[in-house]
Amino acid sequence: MHPFRLCLDVCGIRPTNIGVGWGGVCFGQDLFCVAQHAAANIRRLFALSIALHSLLAMASFVSFARTTVRSVHFQSLHSRWIHRSSTAFHPRRLKTTPGFRDRSHFGNYARLAPTSLKLGVDPPDVNSLIPAHIKRPSYALRGEPSEWASGIPINGPDGIEGCRRAGRLAKKILELGGTLVKPGVTTDEIDRVLREAIIANNAYPSPLNYMGFPKSVCTSVSNVIAHGIPDNRCLEDGDIINIDITVYLDGYHGDTSATFLVGNVDQPGRELVERTKEALDAAIAVCGPGVPFNKIGKTIQAIADRFKYTISEQFSGHGIGKEFHCLPLIYHHDNDEEGDMERGMVFTIEPMFCQGTALGMQWPDKWTVATADGGRSAQFEHTILITEDGAERLTG
Repeated sequence: MHPFRLCLDVCGIRPTNIGVGWGGVCFGQDLFCVAQHAAANIRRLFALSIALHSLLAMASFVSFARTTVRSVHFQSLHSRWIHRSSTAFHPRRLKTTPGFRDRSHFGNYARLAPTSLKLGVDPPDVNSLIPAHIKRPSYALRGEPSEWASGIPINGPDGIEGCRRAGRLAKKILELGGTLVKPGVTTDEIDRVLREAIIANNAYPSPLNYMGFPKSVCTSVSNVIAHGIPDNRCLEDGDIINIDITVYLDGYHGDTSATFLVGNVDQPGRELVERTKEALDAAIAVCGPGVPFNKIGKTIQAIADRFKYTISEQFSGHGIGKEFHCLPLIYHHDNDEEGDMERGMVFTIEPMFCQGTALGMQWPDKWTVATADGGRSAQFEHTILITEDGAERLTG
């Protein structure tokens, strides 16, 4: 059993207490949530973990501040913005700043860092962004998480067809997103175009106001592992970007993502992207009725080990259908989780490979998670259906 899952079992914590995002179900991102529900006899253990997490986050930020924003005074840490010049929103332009370009063994690229110390984000005005005729999920106006059932849903013909339709649309929107990935394009622009395309297909962008998320898609650039929030930073030559799409169509969600190359990406970056996709393809190939869920993680782990990558264990795949997230949880690393796949199950597989450490540090916005050492991360995702003799890619 995964050690974090064991802690949850000891504490009697249900999945609704776990931090959730469409980049996967997140275990390590918000330990405060766990601490609040922990049994009294282990609260000190979680408090220690929280303190360590905070210290690492502070160390990461101090390192960034010392190497990239040398003119910032200590009193500016109480300000809303780290730096008010345009370079705060375009960190790649600081090419000559010592220490800002990443270590040679990771490759030649720009590392992103927080541009604001503001905690959290402002929730979106859904009514102004989404026309009234679009069917919305239950959380659209309340900003709540999914309703987790105690078991794994087994879909019948109607559910399978609903998931197929949503998956086909998610694939179509992701393909459109790939055509937008060019130097000079902002992730805000990608978000706007894709939101409008989703609406044009009479669907709702599932991430919008899910637990208060302010945008319609997720854009994670270079060293961001997951849950990157679209903003006004322009994509630049050498970036890699994961675009994570989930659509809600006629009562069903479809979820997919891919990592795209921006302009001329160096060889280490290209190889990271290629091998992450290879791992997803291999994991889907082993799926079928009667196959243990943990075979997915073992298959992905073998590929990561072969190429000396690490795997983010803070996020998992998840069931999907009428709910954005539900059981089963799909771990992408070697694990001993129990349970076998059954015909009619629908879930996502979404491995995240990292060049260096897979430890993710959450930014002040309480969404973006980036690697602690600045190494790049890549992710690919499909929603699959377990069939009579294998697995069908609903977003493939």
